[in-house]
Amino acid sequence: MNFFDHIVKIVRKIPNGKVATYGQIAVLAGNPRAARTVGWALHQLEHEDLRVTPWHRVVNRQGRISTTCEEHTAAEQAALLKKEGIRVQYKDGNYYIELSKYLWKDQ
Repeated sequence: MNFFDHIVKIVRKIPNGKVATYGQIAVLAGNPRAARTVGWALHQLEHEDLRVTPWHRVVNRQGRISTTCEEHTAAEQAALLKKEGIRVQYKDGNYYIELSKYLWKDQ
């Protein structure tokens, strides 16, 4: 299994109503310095993979939605998280999730 496939496999484990950070996924995938690669891997997902991979549950280490993708905007990601019962705060032009409450703890 290549690194991108491993990332996708981990992201698919994030349960409804929880989020993970890019860095957290990188650590779980075995490469703690690859947080940006996690974002790139999720950006590369094909349309059919987006339906089964909860890409929207991955945020940055501050709990901020940090996507800059024009196809899947920060507002869309925030809306998907809200549908799952996650409280999303909008401040200073960014969307934030309270990590102390919603961070996934993979055990």
